[in-house]
Amino acid sequence: MAKLDVLGPDRRVAGREAVDSALSLADRLPRLVLEARRVAATLQHGIHGRRRAGPGESFWQFRPFVAGESAHRVDWRRSARDDRLYVREREWEASQSVWLWIDRSASMGFASSLAHAPKVERALVLGLSLAQGFVEAGERVGHLDLTPPRASRRIAERLAEAIAGDREGLVNDLPPQAPLGPTDEAVIISDFLSPIPGIAAAIQALSSRGARGHLVMIVDPVEETFPFQGQALLEDLEDGIQLRIGDAGAWGEDYRARIARHRAELDEVARRRGWTLTIHRTDRPATEPALRVITLVTQARGTAPSLSGAGA
Repeated sequence: MAKLDVLGPDRRVAGREAVDSALSLADRLPRLVLEARRVAATLQHGIHGRRRAGPGESFWQFRPFVAGESAHRVDWRRSARDDRLYVREREWEASQSVWLWIDRSASMGFASSLAHAPKVERALVLGLSLAQGFVEAGERVGHLDLTPPRASRRIAERLAEAIAGDREGLVNDLPPQAPLGPTDEAVIISDFLSPIPGIAAAIQALSSRGARGHLVMIVDPVEETFPFQGQALLEDLEDGIQLRIGDAGAWGEDYRARIARHRAELDEVARRRGWTLTIHRTDRPATEPALRVITLVTQARGTAPSLSGAGA
């Protein structure tokens, strides 16, 4: 049974401090990076190479030389072991950019007794694990307004360092409205509790030049179900606005209907731009949304991975 933390006049400051503590991540980032690497390692069991011939550095296979091909493509060492000529093919590794944006605003500091972690921690683990997974798959990864795209094997640590030093990110609940390149991909991780017009404007700006994208909505199970009865005092963590409720059970029916409408509108905003929406509850494993998103991105690149053994 979930617990409702009702804040009386003497506890409102303490409640705000709890949220601020959840958003002060510098001391916890090393642990979150390790957790992200564990998630990324799990994903690698189900993500195979692109397996398409083309420019790159990773060997794929030898194949027989075909008449009419340029002689410089012949692998003479391999051909010397047989009575025919062979060509060394390499995997397709055309590196394109994947841009992350991870919401760290005040509402992301919330965690109920049903959650495995605060929303912000889950968002960071998910974002860092995706970054590591994308780099392993041959992509370059950057964070909007923080880091340029890189293909570093230590991408999770590099992003964590940039995030730890970014104070401005604690007050922004929407990604920057900066157009991305037509071959770029965006992954926006947030609770998306902002008004729909602002979200729509940000997505439209990011996709204005043709970039594809994916929204990952992080939801605490209590935010989704509101399983409470009796009197309650609710507080908006972004603006400090408070609402006293006399009958939480009856109010919850209207609340759940509004959440459903907000989610439907968000899905429609994404769909109109050709983007996807993934909903992740913080009482579920982080591997679930990570696997879905990395599959969506690789499918969009025309390189759908095998999902066997990926712990879906």
